[in-house]
Amino acid sequence: MMTSKEIRNSFKAFFESKGHKIVPSAPMVIKGDPTLMFTNAGMNQFKDIILGNAPIKYPRVADSQKCLRVSGKHNDLEEVGYDTYHHTMFEMLGNWSFGDYFKKEAIDWAWEYLTEVLKLDKNRLYVTVFEGSKEEGLDRDDEAASIWMKYLLEDRIINGNKKDNFWEMGDTGPCGPCSEIHIDLRSDEERANVSGRSLVNHDHPQVIEIWNLVFMQFNRKADKSLEELPAKVIDTGMGFERLCMAVQGKTSNYDTDVFQTIIKAIGDITNSQYGKDSKKDIAMRVIADHIRTIAFSITDGQLPSNAKAGYVIRRILRRAVRYGYTFLGQHHAFMYKLIPALIDTMGDAYPELIQQQTLIEKVIKEEEESFLRTLETGIKLLDKQIEEAKANNTTVLSGTVAFTLYDTYGFPLDLTELILRENSMTVDTKEFDAEMQKQKDRARNAAAIETGDWVMLKEGEQLFVGYDMTECEAEILRYRKVKQKNNEYYQIVLSQTPFYAEMGGQVGDSGWLINGDEKTEIIDTKRENNLGVHLANKLPSDLTATFTARINEKNRTATECNHTATHLLHEALREVLGTHVEQKGSYVSPAVLRFDFSHYQKLTDEEIRKVEKFVTGQIRQNITLDECRQVPIAEAQAMGAMALFGEKYGEEVRVIRFGNSIELCGGTHISSTGRIGTFRIINESSIAAGIRRIEAISGEVCEEYIYAQQDILSDVRAFFNNAPNLKQTIQKFFEENAELKKQAEEYIKEKTVQVKELIIKSKQSIHGIDVFVMTGSFPAEIAKDIAFQIKGQFPAKSVFIGTTSAHGKPMLTLMFSDDLVKNGMNASQIVRDAAKHIQGGGGGQPHFATAGGKNIDGLQSALDEIISKI
Repeated sequence: MMTSKEIRNSFKAFFESKGHKIVPSAPMVIKGDPTLMFTNAGMNQFKDIILGNAPIKYPRVADSQKCLRVSGKHNDLEEVGYDTYHHTMFEMLGNWSFGDYFKKEAIDWAWEYLTEVLKLDKNRLYVTVFEGSKEEGLDRDDEAASIWMKYLLEDRIINGNKKDNFWEMGDTGPCGPCSEIHIDLRSDEERANVSGRSLVNHDHPQVIEIWNLVFMQFNRKADKSLEELPAKVIDTGMGFERLCMAVQGKTSNYDTDVFQTIIKAIGDITNSQYGKDSKKDIAMRVIADHIRTIAFSITDGQLPSNAKAGYVIRRILRRAVRYGYTFLGQHHAFMYKLIPALIDTMGDAYPELIQQQTLIEKVIKEEEESFLRTLETGIKLLDKQIEEAKANNTTVLSGTVAFTLYDTYGFPLDLTELILRENSMTVDTKEFDAEMQKQKDRARNAAAIETGDWVMLKEGEQLFVGYDMTECEAEILRYRKVKQKNNEYYQIVLSQTPFYAEMGGQVGDSGWLINGDEKTEIIDTKRENNLGVHLANKLPSDLTATFTARINEKNRTATECNHTATHLLHEALREVLGTHVEQKGSYVSPAVLRFDFSHYQKLTDEEIRKVEKFVTGQIRQNITLDECRQVPIAEAQAMGAMALFGEKYGEEVRVIRFGNSIELCGGTHISSTGRIGTFRIINESSIAAGIRRIEAISGEVCEEYIYAQQDILSDVRAFFNNAPNLKQTIQKFFEENAELKKQAEEYIKEKTVQVKELIIKSKQSIHGIDVFVMTGSFPAEIAKDIAFQIKGQFPAKSVFIGTTSAHGKPMLTLMFSDDLVKNGMNASQIVRDAAKHIQGGGGGQPHFATAGGKNIDGLQSALDEIISKI
């Protein structure tokens, strides 16, 4: 029986023998594509090639791609763990042709690989082909069907509808018919009783799709019409876990060696045995699936958080924690202990798991512990609501309660729905959505962006010249209007451009398009589908002109200083803290640089100073930029260039070197370190488990910061009459202040005793009640202290009334003995009423209450009212 590792390798070897270039998996977390958070299909990394935005380097490509499907139309979360073949994170085996071979070769090789290499039983295979669509004016895919006829009888070739057998990238873009390959894994007896044909695409757990061959031959336009693609594309995707199930003769993906090592580790840690209890089995499958998703996301740079992709990962992690808590009795963090088992299973194919093991474990452990602190309270609240609902014969939980669980206790909605489903209940999602919308409105979230179709002016590809030039001649290739909230702006694509488009943490350039006396301001430059897209509030009057594209050179230089300083900072941190430091994110603008890195404790002041000195030392050496473009990736790594986890690099890369700092980088840099001038760290903090953040400044901004600090120091020195030794003078000042404070406290104690004695001597008796009145300028805390002392001395039939002031502000204090409270006296109510005289308000408890106000002249009236009520 082939192992999963052997199956993965056999796929790559087979297509390599067919002339395909084997490429590595792209990160599971997507950067630089506003339409996707995660890689949800094997084709994502080739999207720019398919759209024509990137050149075709290899017409034939194959790989194994790590994917995540947990939101949007590709959402398998609810089935995970309950059925045998759905997952959040999965591997997709795929082969592609970009304008090379088409349907015949794709079908021939799929059949050859499945039946001759893997030896799958031909009699268990079925295929589907697109049946056509009258509304689209599309005929049945007879071409694919006729090719399949060479290998299968006609009753094993099944027509599929548009939903199942017509693949589309999105609302617009490349699309086309597809042909799915399904396998029937049922027993011979079951197959004899019921034909597999009748079970294809009917969610039978043993009659499943394993491979989808997509034939991209159309382009979907914004008006929904279709046009033929000039270069047709083959895009295939085969679920690796399902393939392993078929090859290894299992009836569940979880019974293959892909998951069994992890499931065994779960059993060992939780003292549970797989296969003995259905609820425990589901929990173990869910956790085995989810730990893969969480670990791979962290290695790709996406930490759990409360926003966007980070929240998706947090939801998955919390879902797994809850299964462990409820069904496996795990009330302490345990999932982080599964990482060695995951590495044993997948570490050879994905070595980033090994290299980042410590970080993965630390992040997961902290996230588990954080959620466990609120999980028990949340579950008790939900259990109570479920009991009340059942008592009231309702099966719907209030959406407001569900939102409270989400907002206060960290329960994602799908986790609440999951627990309710286990109790045959649902949630009022409309009410939940309404509460969520209120929160979004309060946060003033931006409205959705509307984009029109591109207006094409010229054909051609964009050339970026910004590494060497700050201005160039350019023509507009295409443009479109964008609406966001009440704002309208335009996106412009130029034939060539010096404008750096935002990427890798570096902000986009601003500047101008110049045509004679007309200057059109470019407010920002973004990267979309590997193109630099220039943002402008208006279009030039003559769109067909040849423009001078000129960047804002001052802003670019300041950004470059900060970018180069970021590289020097990275080197400094590894020098001072250790080589475990890895970049986890960055942000570089003209004003500031931000650098996120792996480290497990707060930096000391001494360490921060050492880092600053290292960077400024590199600046003083005035090291010249050594830039190498289009370097083979292997050669760059041999040079010692640092690659970042979670980034997708091509075969040729750009290497930036300043002395011993060598990094793969696509950003712009200053020509020599001396031009940075100065550098200071202004903040160091934690942003997640095992991840620290440094914020720093350089150049002119840093000079202004230092001047501001000097001005503050000068002002402080002036307060102390320009004392020559300021530190010693301030220390003496604090010592004297502490001594004076101590003396004042002693005086207050003595004064309090004296005041209390005077109050007791002048007490009034009203209908047998002792009334003690305190007036004068005293802080509120003294009045409160005396009130409690008097109550201690006169525990029955006593009232303390304080009408005092401090710093010109009036204050009322009222204390009743307990027997008076029992007889109906309420200090809180009386104080609130009396506070009107001092133009204020207050409250408290029935036995003790206070109020503050603005009108000091109303104290006597307030006192009179209180006494009259007594």
